[in-house]
Amino acid sequence: MSSDGRSTVRLFDLAKHLPAMALDGPGMLRNAPGLLVKPDDRSSVGRYFQRAAHKYPNRPFLRFEGTVYSYGEANAEVNKYARVLDRRGVRRGHVVGVLMTNRPETLFVVLASVKLGATVGLLNHHQRDQVLAHSIGLLQSVLNVVGEECKEALDSLPGPLPNVLSSSDLHAAAQGEEDTDPPICADIRAKERAFLIFTSGTTGLPKASVMSHLRWTKSMVGLGGLGIRLRTNDTLYCCLPLYHNNALTVALSSVLCSGATLALGRQFSVSRFWDEVIREEATAFIYIGELCRYLLTQDPKPTDRQHKVRLAVGNGLRPELWDAFKQRFGIRRIVEFYGASEANIAFVNAFSVDRTAGFGPLPYAVVEYDEETGKAKRDSKGRLRKVRTGGVGLLLSKVTGRSPFDGYTDKAASEAKLVRDGFTDGDVWFDTGDLVRDQGWHHIAFVDRLGDTFRWKGENVATTEVEGALTQSDAIDQAVVYGVDLPGADGKAGMAALTLHHDAVFDGRALAALVYQRLPAYAVPLFLRVVPELEHTSTFKSRKVDLRKQGYSPDPHSTLYVLSGRANGYIPAYSTYPEDVAAGRAPRN
Repeated sequence: MSSDGRSTVRLFDLAKHLPAMALDGPGMLRNAPGLLVKPDDRSSVGRYFQRAAHKYPNRPFLRFEGTVYSYGEANAEVNKYARVLDRRGVRRGHVVGVLMTNRPETLFVVLASVKLGATVGLLNHHQRDQVLAHSIGLLQSVLNVVGEECKEALDSLPGPLPNVLSSSDLHAAAQGEEDTDPPICADIRAKERAFLIFTSGTTGLPKASVMSHLRWTKSMVGLGGLGIRLRTNDTLYCCLPLYHNNALTVALSSVLCSGATLALGRQFSVSRFWDEVIREEATAFIYIGELCRYLLTQDPKPTDRQHKVRLAVGNGLRPELWDAFKQRFGIRRIVEFYGASEANIAFVNAFSVDRTAGFGPLPYAVVEYDEETGKAKRDSKGRLRKVRTGGVGLLLSKVTGRSPFDGYTDKAASEAKLVRDGFTDGDVWFDTGDLVRDQGWHHIAFVDRLGDTFRWKGENVATTEVEGALTQSDAIDQAVVYGVDLPGADGKAGMAALTLHHDAVFDGRALAALVYQRLPAYAVPLFLRVVPELEHTSTFKSRKVDLRKQGYSPDPHSTLYVLSGRANGYIPAYSTYPEDVAAGRAPRN
């Protein structure tokens, strides 16, 4: 959500929705005890799935392109997969890397792994070359399950991937196995690792953030059971990638805690979205803000309201689009939430208030920050200062025994995200790196992302990663990358300021080919500014702030280029390019 959301939330806003919430009261009470789960309790993703399968064996669990798996059928398949993984040496505490796109087999591999007590490393199948190799190296996996559809990603690696098991071989081997539950599943503790979710964090190459069974359980109860509140006859459509926490944690946990159905989409298609929602008989779907904006840019058609969707859940729906989205598509309830793969806090719009990321019961603070460094400001006594209600500041979440920070696989990176002795001696806070508006009554609205990361196409883009790709060009001397606002679009579009080597000639087509080879498509900058020189500081921070403020406005001292696709590369900028991007139109050649 952007900064023009509602400034505050009133008590009246909350009270007027209580009667509707009462209808979901029994389910909320049934799930509430999950909030009391302790680190040493026997509680895990696999156990919740297994329990639901035993309770609702004949109820549909998974729908995919015309195929339906009941809870019992899916559990049997998962157990067979687990037998094969066990024979391949997967043990409790090991890591299983998964490089696959959205399909039932991907979910079966994930559930089979966690049933054995293994940690699943969800690899982003859009990554290539050194970035993908870096991610794989962080996993230290004993086995990597790779789908045939990811051959291009696999071929981009600088060397062969060890310990590979193809998804087709796994599936074939599983057909001859027993389908009984693995006994170890009942003993997995909440404090153990469930998933490694890759995030760009705030700097550098991707980091592997830890999702414990404890945090997943609390998400299931807090977001799913108390906030989203699916019913047993609901079908939740998800076309977001399974390596994304919105899919694997929010969508899956919401379905399991209510015994509902998950309809899995292969990928998001703006032209086919409503057709697929209607085909799967979905009553809910999960989104990122960019998805909603793309749907609104399409010409109206009958399928806009021929669906059965009653609620949409996700994050990033901009406030100026909120009402239009509800009205055009006839969606009664939007459950916006705030969370991050590595964060120990979440907010969810449990009260169905418009234009808010929702309510957060865990301790947090919205504090003043330094625009140059992106860090929390301290007063003369070294303490943090909170903003007033309605104000914008840096969101910090308190690290406690009940809301621990699981961190990254890199301990130094984990420590760098902590703020110590903020308000009192000994207190510890997680720095989310996000600017939010404190709306009062424990509600916030997302405003912006700080640091050397910006969000585009629903993905975090690390500026240092893009800078590294650009400077692989023989023509480029230096590169500074940052995100710029694009009216009508969610997130920030990538832009780079470049200096060229002496006598080098800018070749937009060759440069685009290089960065497309080394970066996922969403990380390729849309704008380039070729400048005579870049001001040097120790970190480029002050200069980057100035460049970000200038955006893609022309000036007489630099030359602007824009991305015209993979084939055409970078071309001279033209005035309507931002509107073309925001509307999803193909740029000029």
